[in-house]
Amino acid sequence: MLNPLRCALLAALTLTGAYAQPVATPSPDRADLVNPLIGTDSKPSLSNGNTYPAIALPWGMNFWMPQTGKMGNGWAYTYASDKIRGFKQTHQPSPWMNDYGQFSIMPITGKLRLNEDDRASWFSHKAEVVKPYYYSVYLADHDVTTEIAPTERAASFRFTFPKTDSAYVLIDAFDKGSYVKIIPGQRKVIGYTTRNSGGVPKNFKNYFVLVFDKPFAMAQAWHGKTLANDTLELQANHAGAVVGFRTQKGEQVHVRVASSFISAEQADRNLGELGTDSFELVKQKAKNAWNKELNRIQVEGGSLAQMQTFYSCLYRSLLFPRKFYEYGADGKVVHYSPYNGEVRPGYMFTDTGFWDTFRSMFPFLNLMYPALNAQMQEGLANAYKEGGWLPEWASPGLRNVMVGSNSASIVAEAYLKGARGYDINALYEALLKNSENEGPMDAVGRRGAQYYNTLGYVPYDVKINENAARTLEYAYDDFAIYQLAKALKRPQAEIDRFAKRSQNYRNLFDKQTGLMRGKNKDGQFQTPFNPFKWGDAFTEGNSWHYTWSVFHDVQGLVDLMGGRQKFVAKLDSVFTMPPVYDESYYGGVIHEIREMQIANMGQYAHGNQPIQHMIYLYNYAGEPWKAQYWLREVLNRMYLPTPDGYCGDEDNGQTSAWYVFTAMGFYPVCPASDQYVLGAPLFKKVTATLENGKKIVINAPANSDQNRYIGQLTVNGKPYSKNWLSHRELLNGAVINATMTPKPNQQRGTQPADFPYSFSTQK
Repeated sequence: MLNPLRCALLAALTLTGAYAQPVATPSPDRADLVNPLIGTDSKPSLSNGNTYPAIALPWGMNFWMPQTGKMGNGWAYTYASDKIRGFKQTHQPSPWMNDYGQFSIMPITGKLRLNEDDRASWFSHKAEVVKPYYYSVYLADHDVTTEIAPTERAASFRFTFPKTDSAYVLIDAFDKGSYVKIIPGQRKVIGYTTRNSGGVPKNFKNYFVLVFDKPFAMAQAWHGKTLANDTLELQANHAGAVVGFRTQKGEQVHVRVASSFISAEQADRNLGELGTDSFELVKQKAKNAWNKELNRIQVEGGSLAQMQTFYSCLYRSLLFPRKFYEYGADGKVVHYSPYNGEVRPGYMFTDTGFWDTFRSMFPFLNLMYPALNAQMQEGLANAYKEGGWLPEWASPGLRNVMVGSNSASIVAEAYLKGARGYDINALYEALLKNSENEGPMDAVGRRGAQYYNTLGYVPYDVKINENAARTLEYAYDDFAIYQLAKALKRPQAEIDRFAKRSQNYRNLFDKQTGLMRGKNKDGQFQTPFNPFKWGDAFTEGNSWHYTWSVFHDVQGLVDLMGGRQKFVAKLDSVFTMPPVYDESYYGGVIHEIREMQIANMGQYAHGNQPIQHMIYLYNYAGEPWKAQYWLREVLNRMYLPTPDGYCGDEDNGQTSAWYVFTAMGFYPVCPASDQYVLGAPLFKKVTATLENGKKIVINAPANSDQNRYIGQLTVNGKPYSKNWLSHRELLNGAVINATMTPKPNQQRGTQPADFPYSFSTQK
C-alpha cells in the first residue's frame, strides 16, 4: 500500500532539495514523520550516524531490529546490505560498544537451514516499512513477510507464510553460552543468552520466552550448525531451537516474545505486557505511545524534510538511557544489577555515555522529562551503592571508554533544576569520591586525580593519555560540583575548593598560540605542539576543538584570548581554516577525522561532541548573529532525513538532542547553570508542553531560509535583549516572539549585560 507521506517526501527531495520545500501541514501522527533509517548508511570508516532502526517504545528495556550483519558484528543493520539474517532483540547503544542480551528469530521455508548465512534472505528497502512502532519486510528467499510491534519488554511478531509443509521459525540464542527448551504442549520456547561485550557480572543472562498461536508440526533443538537428535532442551556454546508448521497461502503465525535479566519466571511476567492484545492493537498502542511523546513538542511552518528530520531526531532523543528495570510479582520496581549481579529493588537505567550525553541529552530530559530523570538519578544512586562507583559509560555496567567524570554534570544539573525524591547525598558522596580518586578502570573515577588536584592539571608526560581533555573536563565537572555543593549547603571550605578547581582550565591556556595545550609535569608546555593533531593530549579531536571546552567560564576564556575581538576572530577561524589534520597518534585516519574533512566547514567537526557547543559562544562576545548564521548552516547541511543524514555518530541521543534544541532556538552550553544560550528558531512556530502543563511557545512567522537572523525578540510581550533564557523562568511557561530578518541586527545582544553566565563575572 502506498505511503503518501513517504512518496511526498521522496518527490520533494528529488525535485527541489531537502530544505527548500513548501511548508508542510502538521499531522497529529508525528510518529509517521519519523524515519528510523536515518543514520543507517554507515560503516566503521565513515559514520553517517552509526544507528540502527530501533523498533521500540520510548526508553524501552528491549529494542528489536532486522539483522543484516553477522552475529557479533556491531554494524548489525546497514542500509547498503541486501540480506537479512534474522530479527534480533538488541540492547546495543552503538556499534562501538556492541550488544548484550541478544537473540534472534528468523522465519524460513523449504530446506531447513540453521547457519545464519545459509538462512539469510534477500530483501529490498522497497518492500520494507520502518516506523518506531512497527517494522515489516518481505523475505524474498522464503516468501515470508515479517512484522514486529513492540512493548517496553515484549514484542508481537506476525509471520505471513506461503502454502508449504516446510514453514519454520528458528530461534538463535547465539554463541558464548546459551540454552533453549521447547515445550510443545504450551506452544512455547524458553531459553537464555549470555553473549555480551563486557560490563556484566559472571551470572549475567538474558532469559527469553516465545509463545506461538499455532501448534508445532515439528520441534527440535540445535547447536552450531547441527540439529540435536531427539531433544527439545539444550545447553551449549551456541544453542538454538526450531519449530515447524504446515501453512496455507497467506496464513499468519503469531509469536509473543519477551525477555528478562532477572529470571525465566520474570520473562513470563514481562510477556504479560502484551496481554491478549491482537497484533494490530499492540501496534496501535505503540504508535500511541510514540505520538504522546512526539506531540509534546509541536513544530509548524517547516518543509516536510525539516519536519521529518526534527521528529526523527526527537525519536532518537527518546531512546536512551534505556530502562533496565522490571516489575516483580508484587508489581514493584526491581532490577538485576549489572554491577554486582544481584536482584535489587528500585530503578536502573543504562546504555549511555556521559562524555557524550551530558551536553544536551540530559539537559533535554531535565527540561521536558524531569520526573523520568529523577528516576534516572535514583538509578545512578543505586549504581553507586551496588558497584562503588558512578558509571561514566554504562552498557549495561561499567565500561572502560572515554574520559572525564561527567557524572558530576548529570547529577548536579538534575538537582539544580529541581529533581527530587532520590538519595542526593549518596550521589554527592560519589562525586566527592570521584574528585579525589582514580577508579578501578581508566574511565571510572578520575585518571590522574592526584596530579590534577596538586598541580591543577593532568600532565602530558606522565603516561596518562588525553590529559588536556581530562583537565578541561574535570574543571567543568568541578564547577558542577561547586554549584551542587552550594545548593546542598556544604561547608564553605568545600565549596571554595571546587570553585578554585573549576579554574584549572587556565593552566593549559598557551598565550603564544591562543589555544589549549598539553603541559608537562615541570610546568612547561608540550613540545612540539601541533594544534591540528587529533588525540594525544585530546580526545577524538584536536586543540582547535577542545580549546572551547570552558562551558562554565567563557568570559574567562575571552579574557585569556585578549578580549572579545580576538575571541570572535578565533571562532571565525575555525570555519575558514582548511580541514587539515595530523592522525599520527592513532596511526590512521579515524572516522571522526574523515567526517570533519569531508564536511566543508573547515575545522568545525560537528560529527563529534567536543565542539558542538562552540557556535553558541559568539553570544558571549557580543556577536550573536554569527551564531544564528552558523547554526542554520549546521541544521541545513549536517542533518538530512536520509540514511546518510547524520554527520558522525548519533551517540545515544546527544547529536539528535542538539538538533532538537537548536531547531527550537536555544541550547544548554553550560548544563550546570540555569541558562540556555540563544540561537534562532528553525520553524515558524514551536509549542513545547512541559511536564507541569505549562507551554513554551516560540513564534517566528517570518522564518525562512533567507530570514535566519533575529531582528527583535520579545518574551511574554516584553522586549528582550539578552542572549540567553532562564530554565527557571521557562518552567513557568513563556511566549517568545522572534522577528526574523534576512540581515543581522548588529545592535542586539552586544552589551556585556546581555551575555550568558560566566563564572568569572557571575559567581
